Amino acid sequence: MPKKPDAIYAAPLSEIIDFQFDERVVEVFPDMIQRSVPGYGMLISAIGILAARYAQPGTHCYDLGCSLGAVSLAMRQRIRQPDCDIIAVDNSAAMIDRAGELLARDTVATVPVRLVCADLQQVVIENASVVVLNFTLQFIPPAQRLALIERIYQGLRPGGILILSEKIAFAEAGRQQLHTELHHDFKRANGYSDLEISQKRTALEKVMIPETLDCHQQRLQAAGFAFSDLWFQCFNFASLVAIK
Repeated sequence: MPKKPDAIYAAPLSEIIDFQFDERVVEVFPDMIQRSVPGYGMLISAIGILAARYAQPGTHCYDLGCSLGAVSLAMRQRIRQPDCDIIAVDNSAAMIDRAGELLARDTVATVPVRLVCADLQQVVIENASVVVLNFTLQFIPPAQRLALIERIYQGLRPGGILILSEKIAFAEAGRQQLHTELHHDFKRANGYSDLEISQKRTALEKVMIPETLDCHQQRLQAAGFAFSDLWFQCFNFASLVAIK
């Protein structure tokens, strides 16, 4: 099925409301994410590879903030351990409904996926070997992020992993400007206008709050993770893996 093009911010808006994952976004999300997040396709594929390595028999794998289920799909196509399942959580009913349709088309993989429409901060994490937060933590209020990471750590089995992908900020003004400009160039190269870039940035500024890599790594350590490492970065988008 061809992707519906993202034109949400193509025309001038008299009022720019805070970004939300509503039906409008669901309709164009595959196009939006590919044109907005550098390296997204490679990142999703690699998460499947990581999940295959660290999934343990008889455990849950969580996709927290699953959107349309790309991570869940990548994991279920790679995991070979017996008695594993995937719990995919999102607070957008529109996202969950569409994820169910997309996952139903995957008739080859045998790992079951349970879709849950809920606030991920209210979901119990237990008997987990893999937990993925793929561009999800950045939408959680900063004061609540440590508690979420601590709950994930407590719910992981020894040897389990957390994969944390985020848009990142930089403490040095020069680095921040460089990566912001490169990201905007990436979006222009993918057909977004300066108007679209500007209006979407305004819509996101109160909703999505990026942090530095140091901040993420210090939080992971504070939550109990003895080891974390940066395994992916493209411009100001990065992914960390933390092992319990």
